[in-house]
Formats: sequence, structure tokens, C-alpha cells
Amino acid sequence: MANIKPSLAKGTRDFSPREMEKRNYIFNILRTVFKKFGYNEIQTPSFENLSTLTGKYGEEGDKLIFKILNSGDYLAKAPEEFLNTRASNKIISHISEKALRYDLTVPFARYVVMHQHEIVLPFKRFQIQPVWRADRPQRGRYREFYQCDVDVVGSPSLLNEAEFVLIYQEALVALGLKDFTIKINNRKILSGIAEVIGKPELIVDMTVAIDKLDKIGLDGVNKELLDRSFTEADLDILKPIILLSGSNNEKLASLKQVLSASSIGLRGIAEIEEVFHYLGSFGVEKLLDAVVEIDITLARGLNYYTGCIFEVKTNEVSMGSIGGGGRYDDLTGMFGLKDLTGVGISFGADRIYDVLEELELFPVSSSVSTQVLIVNFGEETYGHTLPLLYNLREAGVAAELYPAPAKLKKQMGYADGKQIPYVLLMGEEEIASGAYSLKDMVSGEQQKFSLEQLVAFLTKNTISC
Repeated sequence: MANIKPSLAKGTRDFSPREMEKRNYIFNILRTVFKKFGYNEIQTPSFENLSTLTGKYGEEGDKLIFKILNSGDYLAKAPEEFLNTRASNKIISHISEKALRYDLTVPFARYVVMHQHEIVLPFKRFQIQPVWRADRPQRGRYREFYQCDVDVVGSPSLLNEAEFVLIYQEALVALGLKDFTIKINNRKILSGIAEVIGKPELIVDMTVAIDKLDKIGLDGVNKELLDRSFTEADLDILKPIILLSGSNNEKLASLKQVLSASSIGLRGIAEIEEVFHYLGSFGVEKLLDAVVEIDITLARGLNYYTGCIFEVKTNEVSMGSIGGGGRYDDLTGMFGLKDLTGVGISFGADRIYDVLEELELFPVSSSVSTQVLIVNFGEETYGHTLPLLYNLREAGVAAELYPAPAKLKKQMGYADGKQIPYVLLMGEEEIASGAYSLKDMVSGEQQKFSLEQLVAFLTKNTISC
């Protein structure tokens, strides 16, 4: 068999132990914040029935779902006419019954429907798991990546939306980010705009196009709108709305004039005003003015959003959105459970990782696992080193004994390579004297300790893993 050069699938990454420490640093902060706001963790399978996922993300989203071929001879039952015409869209349902999950929200909706008699409403959950999208890989965009979602179902209160703004604020500040923007819009406002133009049936086409403003610019958006059956007259109405500027209050005032004839558009404006009212009641007016921004071009192309929608971007690094979400009033209805409203947001952990890495915001301690390495001087010392190793671990100190009596230089190199802060020399001379030598690998200083002093020192100076 020919040797195959190992390689990664495009859009995926390996994570070394140090990188895993950093990822877990992000996850632990997010878990702490989520629990603080009353959310509990669940998990769902990596793959779902294809029918569960399709039709929930719009035409473009469905194209990015990774399908899983049926086991065995998956072409055996495929209709011959589809094979001959190479009609992939028609044949997929015959050769694929499962798919990797595209996000965590649709599986969550499926979970709620299947467990509706077990959960207590309103049901508040968070979920930290990987998702997969057959997207074109680029900086900050991967085909396999983690999402960290927070959702609540069974509560129509817009107080939830206000708290999601606070969750974003608290979590991102805890991660060390100083300059970020939480963008907010409302799908009802977008529906109102389509209604004012006279093309309410093209709301999805309009939102898909204007959601690309940052990527393709106004000219690109206009071209796409024209391709989607909008006219030059429609574009003349849309342009000042898309380019709306000013403070949040000024934008709301302008929108009230533009959408004065649209009841659904005015409801969207009222919902944003209510969210702002709650934030003001929390006493975070400065946060509202400095961090939260109404962005009418924010469309969040996913079809299931029905109310307020969010997107978060850092202003410190050139990067796409690092979070987003919104309200979905009828998502569970697709699975047979009607009239159960929901709202949720997501943190893009992989993009956040890249941002923290570029800004050097990871703490040094996040890459440390083992706290002390005990040098191996041979089996004759095991009667002392192994009990000490056990006692250190019992005291909460992450400790290792080098697995073989190698040369001291090699063992020190191992400690240095793993960034282990302390090395303990416990040879025959130290055992005989009862004075153990502990070397600080950062400063190079070496101190003598009795057994009791050693355990006390390492316990006091240990770094939690």
C-alpha cells in the first residue's frame, strides 16, 4: 500500500494541549455567565435526520448542510432516472437520511418538542457543541466549529432580549474584550420595509441580499436585488433605509416615518423600544449608548427569526461576527408544537479564540497543566516519590513523575517544553537529608523544603486546572 501523506480536511483544525487549555478557558467563562443568568446545559447528537434540518435555514443555508450517505450500497435504491440526469437535489433524499447539524437552534427545537412533557416552561438552556457547514473556508470561517448557544422557550417577554444584551456584555468583558458592538434589528421592521415597497412576498429575497452589505457593498446588494425581481424604483426607496445613520433614537424616529403605513413595521420598532426600556431600567444607559447599535442591514438570513435579531462584532480585530441570534416564534411549530415562542443567541467560540489569540488576551496560566515534575532518579527512590506524587494530587496539585530515569538534562527539557513551573529533585541525597530541592523553572531559583513544607508550598501556589 502506498504511503499517504496525512492532511486535514479543509476548514478544520487540530488543537494541541495548549490550544485546548485556551479553548476551555473560553468555554468555562461562558458556562459561568450562562449559569449566572439561570441557564442549564444540555447536549444533542452530532447528526440529525436530514428532514429535521432542511427547510429551516433558507435556500442558501440548506446548500451548506453536510449530508451523510446511507450505509452500504447507498445508490442501490436510487431512481435510475435521477442517476442518468445527475439531478443531485432530487436524488439526495434517496441516498442520504442523516446530516451533520448546521447549528444548535434547530436541534434544540426538536429536543423541546420531544421532551415537552419533561421540561418546565419557560425552559432556559445553554449548549456548547460543534456544528458543521459546507462553507468556503477563510479566515475566521471554518467548516467545523463550536457554537455556544443560550436559548429560552415558552416566554414572549422581551425582557429575555434585554438580558441577552447583558449576557453578551458580561461574557465579552470577562474574556478581556474592550471594544465591541452589539447590533440589533427586528425582522418585523424588515417585513415592514418589504410591505412599504409593495413586495411583501419577497421579504426573504430582500433580507438575504441586504444581509450581504458588509461583504459585497451597496452596488453588490443592488445588483442582487435586481436579480431577485426588485426594480430601480424599489432600490430608490431602499437606499436611504439601508444607509440609515445617526443615534439609535434618531434611527427609530426616521423608521417611524418611513414605516408609518406598515403596522407590522411599527410593531418591530415598538419591540426594540421595549428592549431599550428594559436595559434602561437595569441602569445600563451608558452601555446602551456605547455598545448597542440599531443596524437595519442586519437581516440574519435564517428564515426562522421573527422578531428581534442580534449580531456582535469586535472592533479591535478585523473579523466577522463573533455572535448572533434572535427570536423565533414558530420554530417548534415545524415539529408539531404550535404557539411556543423562543429566543436565543450564540457565541462563535472559534472566532473568539482567534480574536483573543491576536490580541494576546489569554492568561499565561491557561496553558499550564502540570504544576510540578518530580525528577525520576530510578526505582530505588519510588518508595518516596510515588507516595509523594499521590499525596500532591490528593491535595489538588497537578503533578507528574517523569516515567523513566533519563538524564537530568532530558527531564528538565521535558519540563521546559511543557511549561511546568516547578521541578522537584528527590534523589538519594535529598531523601537521606529530608531536604527536597524545588527548582522554579521561570526564575531558576532553587529552594530546600521539608516534606511538609513542600506540600504546603505547592498547594498554596498551585494553578487550578
